[in-house]
Amino acid sequence: MQNLKISVVTVVFNAQNTIEKCLGSVARQKFNNIEHIVIDGGSTDNTVHIIKKYSNSVHVFVSEPDEGIYDAMNKGIKLATGDIIGTLNADDYLANDEVLNDIAAAFASQETDVLYGDLDFIDPDGNIVRKWRSGAYKYGKFNWGWMPPHPTFYCKRTLFERLGGYRLDYGSAADYELMLRFLHANKMSVFYLQKVIVKMYIGGVSNKNLINRVKALRFDLKAMRNNDILFPFITVVYKPLRKIMQFF
Repeated sequence: MQNLKISVVTVVFNAQNTIEKCLGSVARQKFNNIEHIVIDGGSTDNTVHIIKKYSNSVHVFVSEPDEGIYDAMNKGIKLATGDIIGTLNADDYLANDEVLNDIAAAFASQETDVLYGDLDFIDPDGNIVRKWRSGAYKYGKFNWGWMPPHPTFYCKRTLFERLGGYRLDYGSAADYELMLRFLHANKMSVFYLQKVIVKMYIGGVSNKNLINRVKALRFDLKAMRNNDILFPFITVVYKPLRKIMQFF
C-alpha cells in the first residue's frame, strides 16, 4: 500500500480564512507517500504567506494568474507524479488523519480506477448542515440525476492521460462532466468508500444567485447531452432534487 503515491491538488485564490485548515488536514495525514500540489491564482491577501508556512508538506507551489478553478486543477494534474490524484479545494479539508490511508488501502485491495466517498457540508462554526451520502455506484445511476461528491473523487493518474482533464467550456459543470465522462461514458471501474472523506464549507459560485443557477443548469444539460445520458431534460430536473435528501 505504501508503494502507492497519492497526489492531492489544492487550488486557491484569496482564501486566507480557510486555506490553513485545508493545508493542515493534509499535513497531518498518517499516510506517508503524499505529494501536495498547491496552485494559487495570484492571491492578493494573506494566502501565499500562509501557504509558505507549510513548505514541509506542500511539495509543489505555483502562484500565477489562471482561467479559473478548473484551469488551475488541470495545471496541478499535469504537475502530479502520484499513482492516484484527488483534489482538495481551499474551502475544504480532509475529515480526519486516516483519510489518505483509507483511500490508498482501497485502491490497493479493490483494483479500481476511481474511488469516491461521503462528504459533510458544514457552517462557519463547524456544524454539519448537510450530509452527502451517494451510496454505491451502479451503471445507469447518472441517468437519474445521481453524482458522487467531487471533492471525494480520486482516480488513477493514467485516466487523465487517456481521457483528458477538466473541460473549461463546461463552466461550473466541469467537475460533473469529468465524472460523467470517466464513469458513465467510458465505464471506468469505481469503488465507493463508505466513510466521510471531506468536510466542505457551505456556499458555491454556481448557487450564489438565480442567474448563476440557470447557467449551471445549462452547463449540466450540455454535459449530459455529450456523455450519453438517456434523457437529459429529465435528468437535469432530477439532479438538483437529489440534494433535498442531504438535509435529512
